[in-house]
Amino acid sequence: MTYLNDKNFKTEVLDSEVPVLVDFYADWCQPCKMITPLIEELAKEQHGKLKVCKVNVEDSPQVTTTYGVMSIPTLIFFKDGKVSDQVTGVLTKQQLNNKIKDIL
Repeated sequence: MTYLNDKNFKTEVLDSEVPVLVDFYADWCQPCKMITPLIEELAKEQHGKLKVCKVNVEDSPQVTTTYGVMSIPTLIFFKDGKVSDQVTGVLTKQQLNNKIKDIL
């Protein structure tokens, strides 16, 4: 899993040749902590097909503002450098897999 910030976001996400799932989170956020094991599991399962990244909203205010992240956890799916889907809150593995299938 790749940790992003304002400096490497463009290179890692917008210029990526594979679809990207970006998890916007904060260390103090309990729902973010709840979804982290699922995100880590999906990163392993989808390795090579989907890049999974995390952005700490407190450390990356520019990216957070650019994508209008107001609540966390927010998951934004990128394909070909553009937002293809966005969800906020905790999802089940099945819900997340369905989103990933739509993007791949």
